[in-house]
Amino acid sequence: MTLNDIRSKYLAFFKAQGHVVIPSAPVVPENDPTTLFTGSGMQPLVPYLLGKDHPSGKRLVNSQKSFRAMDIEEVGDNRHTTFFEMLGNWSLGDYFKKEQLPWFFEFLTKEIGLDPEKLYVTVFIGDEKNNVPRDTESAVIWKEIFSTVGIDAKDVLVGSEEEGYKKGMQGGRIFFYDAKKNWWSRAGVPENMPVGEPGGPDSEVFYDFGLPHDTKFGNECHPNCDCGRFLEIGNSVFMQYIKKKDGTFGLLPKQNVDFGGGLERIAAASNNDPDVFKTDVFENVISLLERFSGKSYSDARYIRSFRIIADHIRAATFMLADGIRPSNTERGYVLRRLIRRAVQHANKLGVAESASDESMLVKCATLFTENYSEPYPELNDEREWSNIKDEIWKEEKQFWHTLEQGMREFERMVSGDITGEQAYVLFTSYGFPFEMTFEIAKERGHAIDEAGFREYMKKHQELSRASSEQKFKGGLADHSEKTTRLHTTHHLLLKALQVVLGGHVKQRGSNITQERLRIDFSHTAKMTPEQISEVENIVNEKIREQLPVTRSILPKDRAEQLGAEHEFGAKYPDMVSVYSVGPKDATLEKPQFEQAFSLEFCGGPHVENTGDIVGSFKIQKEEAVAAGVRRIKATIQ
Repeated sequence: MTLNDIRSKYLAFFKAQGHVVIPSAPVVPENDPTTLFTGSGMQPLVPYLLGKDHPSGKRLVNSQKSFRAMDIEEVGDNRHTTFFEMLGNWSLGDYFKKEQLPWFFEFLTKEIGLDPEKLYVTVFIGDEKNNVPRDTESAVIWKEIFSTVGIDAKDVLVGSEEEGYKKGMQGGRIFFYDAKKNWWSRAGVPENMPVGEPGGPDSEVFYDFGLPHDTKFGNECHPNCDCGRFLEIGNSVFMQYIKKKDGTFGLLPKQNVDFGGGLERIAAASNNDPDVFKTDVFENVISLLERFSGKSYSDARYIRSFRIIADHIRAATFMLADGIRPSNTERGYVLRRLIRRAVQHANKLGVAESASDESMLVKCATLFTENYSEPYPELNDEREWSNIKDEIWKEEKQFWHTLEQGMREFERMVSGDITGEQAYVLFTSYGFPFEMTFEIAKERGHAIDEAGFREYMKKHQELSRASSEQKFKGGLADHSEKTTRLHTTHHLLLKALQVVLGGHVKQRGSNITQERLRIDFSHTAKMTPEQISEVENIVNEKIREQLPVTRSILPKDRAEQLGAEHEFGAKYPDMVSVYSVGPKDATLEKPQFEQAFSLEFCGGPHVENTGDIVGSFKIQKEEAVAAGVRRIKATIQ
């Protein structure tokens, strides 16, 4: 079955059970600042699961576009994708277990045609410590369901996942697991739940592909084993408890059902093939890549690259359609990372067309828009498609320049075994992916200190978090758009002062608000009107040039060697954040930092491009504030 077939059958089946079909929410959460992406079908419905009345009633069904950034590194195996659709049906204080479980079983076996003998289920074993009982009710319902198709469903007490690898299948059909596997609440297991938090047991359905067990995962196989034999295809959450002030659990006045089923996974089960990339939406994309690369999807050397390209471009297509644009922060950064990883693996397959105005990645995106035009017609909207195509192509071209520049730097920097710091600098300063450094090292017979690279990256992340936590320091009044624009202008101004007055000019202090910027700098003489005019002209020229603004995290001594400006007397850690303004063209022969107009130690925030400053720079006042120190106040008009 195609994904369109399964989606349509699911919506129609639950509509026949009195459910109202509601549209998918965007992959960008609405009114939820706690997360970057919509990661499940229930996420947009949390207010209603917590008691708010839904305008469409108590029985709802949909297929929700979902994205999980945490799965980016997992993509490459046969089951993980970043973007997916989650089939969902909900009861808001209406039906409960005795309706939900038979309905889902009927959908799988009669509508989709799955063999009941290949279905196994899990339920909650209970939590004595928190006095939450075993979910025997669901187990009894499952026994009755399986008996209707002639299956005597034995239940097995497993407990933890670790115990499963010791106990194995034991001829079971219904498996009891602990709270880590079969309990849902926003806070996780029962002991982590705050007072007033709802939660409850869940019951998962697994499809058995009949593959031989791989003992590297554990001695025995069981439904939650990662060996590939079993695939979870649906999970019914029964929100029936609430944590009380005394720490015990009572029943919710309204008990809800929250079901989620992976559309792609159900399709894989209907194909009786555990590889989700062999479902129809990926099929023609992978065939296209095979045709132009001359490589086969069945070749173990390249299968991971085929999967990463297909997954990442599908995800990028939907993210772009929902208004996300590539950038260096938050959602935009994730999107940029997806497209660039796709470019990297297209390069590995030999299908990237950096000289074409319609690359292979754009061709893949074209096929995805065709595959999804029925359920998501907005993808075929002329304006939306133009945005999708243009953004993918623009990002691909920029990254090709990055790879070319990074390769030049690699050749300059590396002559033998690769240290963790070298791999780190190549990645953070030049955007050269670690995977490529690793592969080149392997091809050339060089060793690479991966552990050292990971340690540098850990420090990088810690510094990034610290910068985020202290983003209102460093002379910034706030983190607003206007202040951010003036902060980047401040960098342009400092460099312009050095160009006009001389290299002796150094920053001695700053203060930036939404209305104006202020810089204190070392210089002994009052500036002439001609000098002020020349500084203004340089800053405005750099705004008009639309130079990219790039953040890199470098060892402090390397940043100093590059000549990065930093505040006089300030103390900096071993790893520092550096912002470079420019170059306009990353394909020039000199390394990035030698081409940059401005290079400064800074924790941000900044615009992504000087063109985003929007306006005309004007110096309002220039005056002395101390011996050898001048002050400028300026604004954007």
